[in-house]
Amino acid sequence: MRLAHIDRMRAIAVLCMVEVHTAAILPPEGVSVGHPAAFVAAAFGGMAAPMFVTISGWGMYSSAIRRQQDKPRSVDDWVRWIFPRLLILTACQILVNVLLNSERGGRFDWNTPGVLTLLAVASIMTPALANLSLRTRGLALSLVMLSPIAIGDYSGADWTWWERVSSNGIGEWLERLLWNGTYPALPWISFVLLGTLIHDLQENNKAREGLIVAGFIFISISISYSIITGNEWALTEGDAVLTFFPANTPFLVVSSTFVLLAQRCLEGSESSGGEPWKGGALSFLEPAGKITLTIYVAHFALLGLIAFLMQGEPRLGLVPAFAVTIGHTLMWIPLAKAHQEFIPEISFEEVLRKMTQSSR
Repeated sequence: MRLAHIDRMRAIAVLCMVEVHTAAILPPEGVSVGHPAAFVAAAFGGMAAPMFVTISGWGMYSSAIRRQQDKPRSVDDWVRWIFPRLLILTACQILVNVLLNSERGGRFDWNTPGVLTLLAVASIMTPALANLSLRTRGLALSLVMLSPIAIGDYSGADWTWWERVSSNGIGEWLERLLWNGTYPALPWISFVLLGTLIHDLQENNKAREGLIVAGFIFISISISYSIITGNEWALTEGDAVLTFFPANTPFLVVSSTFVLLAQRCLEGSESSGGEPWKGGALSFLEPAGKITLTIYVAHFALLGLIAFLMQGEPRLGLVPAFAVTIGHTLMWIPLAKAHQEFIPEISFEEVLRKMTQSSR
């Protein structure tokens, strides 16, 4: 069953990713870390990737569960299920890196692991996750959320951006992929696990709402700790209670709470046979939710061109930068609708679907 609120959540996640990436390429002149505009951009960024990974994990897990229910699957069957995802996600990651390459004013080396290679790792794990109980996956989620504490300094807490996205040799590349890159498997695979829990708890509103309440208790404690100690509550990187690069345990708990809250709100009563939140009023988001991978890759093509053209140029003022960022974010909504009406067969999602069908 295709749930409308899942497509809406996918759309919101990828649009938030577009917003934060655009803001990173076109930072306005004179806006410091403490500026309200910077806080808003950081808030979107802090939610975009966790939601994107969670809902992607939900999708892969849902696909694996359906495949497993059709008939018993051999190891070869699962390899044929994994391979198209591994191939396309890895290829798209390299394409993104080339489109926004550091040599042309961008932010990545050509081989930088990122959110798509994280999902490639998740695709390898998903068949195993489909055979684990809800309780076992819940325990695994807790352990992975605590992994930043175990990793410690190996996560590169004091690294610059360029140290985090560069690697010399296969050894360092694997380190970036697994524990000290931008979206390393540890601890970011926790959001994939969260997606599997959301899938299995679709009809258990009480359990999900209990997790949200527990999460907000933790948020209150973390804010109180920030006030008492005088530390910043949240920063993209640096000395704060919550940090994104690297993702620490408080960030994982807080962002997971907001992902759960967003999913529960958008769901409305759909899982029990009713309507998603706002009924058909948010249906305009659904086309974008069907092609999130395509939008994710395509928006980097435009940002790569902008980054190249802006090399050596002065930064835009606050209002022009804000207008460009919001305009670039919102334009993907009508573009996605036009895509679904006229060329739905041209997308990375369609390539994946055809490759998966051919492997059955």
